[in-house]
Amino acid sequence: MALTLDLSGRVVLVTGASRGIGKALAEGLAQAGATVAVHYHQNREVAERLAAQLGRDAQAFGADLADVAACQRLFEEVLAVYGRLDVLINNAGVAIGIELQASPEVWLRAWEQTLAVNLRAAALLCHLAIAQFLRQGGGRIINIASRAAFRGDTPEYMAYAASKGGLVALTRSIARSPKLGRAGIRAFVVAPGFTRTDMAQDFIDRYGPAIALGDLALERLTEPQDLVPLVVLLASGMADHATGCTIDVNAGSYVH
Repeated sequence: MALTLDLSGRVVLVTGASRGIGKALAEGLAQAGATVAVHYHQNREVAERLAAQLGRDAQAFGADLADVAACQRLFEEVLAVYGRLDVLINNAGVAIGIELQASPEVWLRAWEQTLAVNLRAAALLCHLAIAQFLRQGGGRIINIASRAAFRGDTPEYMAYAASKGGLVALTRSIARSPKLGRAGIRAFVVAPGFTRTDMAQDFIDRYGPAIALGDLALERLTEPQDLVPLVVLLASGMADHATGCTIDVNAGSYVH
């Protein structure tokens, strides 16, 4: 079996693709030959510039993933442009710190926003993708979770950890279904630890660099590019018998 990761002719939707991990994944997938639907929330110019750089008919698609209708429109617009979808990558996420002494109203608002983006939107896109995959004979879902799904997080980021834990359970539920598996549908989790992104920097600014660097087994913080080879491999179909798996990318800071 040839070990060539060629995604030519495949359409991949990457949410949160205008920066950070999503941007690195979009670039790596395009380099492997994929046509990338670049989702963004507010960074339209950045996303459109990235799509132009990627080539291969990549286009930018805007949507507020906290809005159910916007999620549905995003999926419909991608299908309208490309006519198919081969890989869904749920990467977009928010991490909202909530002080323990916050009022119930503030606490609930932050939880609802976090779950809406990190879990509900991903679940809805998975639901829509599964229906499309059943029509076209298969497809792959790659959900970007977090080590926080397994080891928990600080009290201020309980909502983030809980949302990522739900994403893991969602992915495994899809993967272990014989009906879906035998229809060619695969689902995987990639769980980064601290990764050098704007979101991680906010956390580091709050708690100090030791919380990110102190428990690493390797010599440096994970970069977005460190996730790219694994995601391209999963998208290629050459690791399909790992469906349902979680791949940890956290510099040895958590092994489960």
